[in-house]
Amino acid sequence: MSMSINFPHLGIYLDQVGKTITIFGIEIAYYGIVIAFGMILAIGLVSTEVKRTGQDEDFYFYMIMAAILVGILGARLYYVAFSWEYYSQHPAEILNTRHGGLAIYGGIIFGVATACICCYVKKVPIARMLDTACIGLPVGQFIGRWGNFFNREAFGGYTDGLFAMQLPVDAVRQNEITEQMWEHVQILGGVQYIQVHPTFLYESLWNVGVLLLLLWMRKRKKWEGQVFATYLLGYGLGRVWIEGLRTDQLLIPGIGLPVSQVLSAAIVVICAVYSLYRYERVTRD
Repeated sequence: MSMSINFPHLGIYLDQVGKTITIFGIEIAYYGIVIAFGMILAIGLVSTEVKRTGQDEDFYFYMIMAAILVGILGARLYYVAFSWEYYSQHPAEILNTRHGGLAIYGGIIFGVATACICCYVKKVPIARMLDTACIGLPVGQFIGRWGNFFNREAFGGYTDGLFAMQLPVDAVRQNEITEQMWEHVQILGGVQYIQVHPTFLYESLWNVGVLLLLLWMRKRKKWEGQVFATYLLGYGLGRVWIEGLRTDQLLIPGIGLPVSQVLSAAIVVICAVYSLYRYERVTRD
């Protein structure tokens, strides 16, 4: 199997991009390393925000740990649920996340629900917690998406644009190669390559923009919950666009529409309407 990844129009040719690293005889996937690194940085940023706002650091630490653990479970359940046609035939693969298979929306839904429960139990204002904790989400996301880079997954359809990425045919899942990709297969050094949109890169860069927006807004918000609503709105807008490019979409059974794209569109509409309503209330009062 060829281990190269190329960005020909940028003049970037990476001959050896491994999927795993061996430490003391133990093989560890870069996917997991990248996600763990993203989580650590996200926790660090949230901790800084907690200190800045004078909130209970111990509460946030334990709440974040609980939200992460449940969120990882939720991310896997979401992915498996909408890929059930495959996993019903390969049940032993349900617990195997070494090659990807974590859906961010599942992680957000389960993680936020867990955090809200913790707030309810400890009588901590939920809206304020969401504004504080959501600062870390785009950090984890823009770093975590690079796990898809190492796994050669979460890419889009064929493109010959500036950021076009070339992947060896034998390094990707065959069911994610479209007819258009096959029509434009290139052979370099005897190796077949597909040329695709690097949607992991698009989403990573988009999340950097979302993060900068949240950091700007956190000191200027007009009501509790505004930062979180802005995160959902900003991330959702990007996901509506990016999800439409991907070839590995999780589809709604019986409808055939991309579940994450539909969910993103619904979130954008709800958050936009809610934000306009709250803004009107604040300015009127």
